[in-house]
Amino acid sequence: MDRRTFLRAGALAAAAAWPATRALACPEEHYKLSLAAYSCRKFLDLKNPTMTLEEFIKKCAEWGCQGTELTEYYFQKPVTPEYIQKLKETVRAAGLEVTGTPIGNKFTLPPGEARDKEVARVKQWIDVSADLGSPAIRIFAGDAAKGTSEADARKWAVECIEACLPHAEKRNVILALENHGGIVATAEGMLEFNKAVKSKWFGFNLDGGNFRGEDPYADIERCAPFAVTCQVKAEISRAGKKEDADYGKIVGILRKANYKGFVTLEYESAEDPMTAIPKHLAALKKVL
Repeated sequence: MDRRTFLRAGALAAAAAWPATRALACPEEHYKLSLAAYSCRKFLDLKNPTMTLEEFIKKCAEWGCQGTELTEYYFQKPVTPEYIQKLKETVRAAGLEVTGTPIGNKFTLPPGEARDKEVARVKQWIDVSADLGSPAIRIFAGDAAKGTSEADARKWAVECIEACLPHAEKRNVILALENHGGIVATAEGMLEFNKAVKSKWFGFNLDGGNFRGEDPYADIERCAPFAVTCQVKAEISRAGKKEDADYGKIVGILRKANYKGFVTLEYESAEDPMTAIPKHLAALKKVL
């Protein structure tokens, strides 16, 4: 079975051999909805928090989601086993599933201490993801530093991903690379990683709002077959100009690609999140 077939096989997600991926399996005709904690970043910011991650989880349930995406930035530090257990209990009590654990990292680094620290940190969060029952961990690639070629930056990022893959497999967590600027700003940049990394424990976190070319929907369509997690924003950027996202079109692309995961709203627009998020979740539900 090739890697793409493996990731698409929703039935395998319930198998005991891969229990952590059960959250990836949703019927194609009716996707489940999740909400990214980043949507509530102004409240969750640890510098001046007015909302805890536990409160965010409860809001996900209140707003009618079936899943919750828990971004590393808003975990209480240090992250203890007791804290992880508390989050798990909150998720379970809310009737939700953890659909992903996004982290911030930089893999476009040459061999050395700085790169070793990034790899070690990602491995640490693979453990957190596994302990939470998250099926996937969102990772970044990064930018090519000044004086560094894009080819070298990509090579180093591939090496870092490959260094993390054995631990990801051991803990039953997929590494989900996001199209987040830098060397993965374009569909071509993302697909280079798909060619280079040969592992069923690697896929894409497809962010529908991060492509900024002439036809973002075409870029989404090119990458959708390799998506293991998916974030949808309220807006897309077409050649640098923002416009409202066509949720129906995006969901249609996911269906065509036989995507099997949750659809996660990551709200980043100007309107107040507490007012806007419920409206956008309702709009997504209509097309899911």
